[in-house]
Amino acid sequence: MKKLAVVAIGGNAVNRPGEKPTAENMFSAIEEAMSYLVEMLDEYDIVITHGNGPQVGNILIQQEMAKDLIPPFPIDVNDAQTQGSLGYMIVQSLRNQLEKKQIKREVAAIITQIIVDRNDEAFKKPSKPIGPFYTEEEARKLMNEKGWIMKEDAGRGWRRVVPSPKPLDIVEKEIIKMLLRNDVIVVAAGGGGIPVIRDNGSLKGVEAVIDKDRASALLAIEIDAQELIILTGVEKVALNYGKPNQVLLDTLTVQEAEKYLKEGHFPAGSMGPKIEAAIDFVTATKRTCLITDMKKLKEALIGLTGTKVVYG
Repeated sequence: MKKLAVVAIGGNAVNRPGEKPTAENMFSAIEEAMSYLVEMLDEYDIVITHGNGPQVGNILIQQEMAKDLIPPFPIDVNDAQTQGSLGYMIVQSLRNQLEKKQIKREVAAIITQIIVDRNDEAFKKPSKPIGPFYTEEEARKLMNEKGWIMKEDAGRGWRRVVPSPKPLDIVEKEIIKMLLRNDVIVVAAGGGGIPVIRDNGSLKGVEAVIDKDRASALLAIEIDAQELIILTGVEKVALNYGKPNQVLLDTLTVQEAEKYLKEGHFPAGSMGPKIEAAIDFVTATKRTCLITDMKKLKEALIGLTGTKVVYG
């Protein structure tokens, strides 16, 4: 019997570093990503999740430039737009890969809403990076001109930050389970899902971006996945990342992960949310979370590389 895994693909799977975010470049990057994921299908059923921070940021820039002609949309609507566009690209690219392998499977992308708490402290302390990187000078100018909140992002430059509330429940979870029972490969919770609150019995979108790794962990818990797999730009999690005393980790217990997180080894703008997601999933299920580079996925699945976060 195949294992069920939620596979969270990072920004490099959508936009390679240094490339312009054109549709052609995005299709090329996603096609490559799907070529790695299709190799899993002999042993795994998968639900694919993806980020959308850069894409939402780019839409906000476009809307800002055109605001005198067309009123800008709120962030939750932009979240939905990127779920649709990236979902389309992922589904089409994966279908093409399945065709090449002569594998007959259906693929579907689900526009996914995720419940958050309207009183979440994150709304008072925006922290989720979106959009492109800026120099400090550019960032300070944008803060003055537009009132944006900008923060330095793990030594890579300055980015706009928006609220990132904790995901609490998945509105479409029963639909996702139904599709899985019918052998469909599902793309869901794109960009962390569309953040919504319950308002007098009705759903209502809020201006925020949910971290896709935290949403992926919640999804993995809700659908009873055997494994959470977080694909990112590094082969293994590291302590003192990028420093002369860097230490690569093969295994992390939940207790060790919590300790290193508190010590500041995993920045909020990069590895931090991935470690938090791993802790959430492993604590709730007593199962394993694998963190690795997409290109090393095949080797990581058989234990040759990657970092496993385990209970204990």
